[in-house]
Amino acid sequence: MKNTILILLVSLVSLTACSKENNDNGLSRVVFDPGNLTFISNSLNPKKKTMSALYGNEKALESLSKQNQTPEAGAVMKLLTWKYHDNPQYIGGTITGELVSIETVQTDNIGNISYTIKNAQPQTASSDKEERVHYFMSYRPVSRP
Repeated sequence: MKNTILILLVSLVSLTACSKENNDNGLSRVVFDPGNLTFISNSLNPKKKTMSALYGNEKALESLSKQNQTPEAGAVMKLLTWKYHDNPQYIGGTITGELVSIETVQTDNIGNISYTIKNAQPQTASSDKEERVHYFMSYRPVSRP
């Protein structure tokens, strides 16, 4: 009788412990696959509560390391910007939230620079290509020991 009650109790607990409901306050996390691009640098904007990560290829890394004003031919850079939120699991910590934008600066083999932006919210879209390219070029690669 004890074993039967114990088995029923364990079964009841195991069946009610799993829930298909997701109580994450409606926030979803997006994982970015950089493909052949490598992480270069990141930034934080506390006023807008956003964080950004810059990815690029070898040519982009060389351009930023040399502190050039324009990217070298063949450079590809992507700047991902997320809203950040308080981490509900750790007091004082933050986590990435919804993806705000993916900006891409690409230079072809003859030096023509193209700028595109995806997933932009209307207030974050900037139409000044030269200003955004200058902003990309202001990043400095993180140094790794």
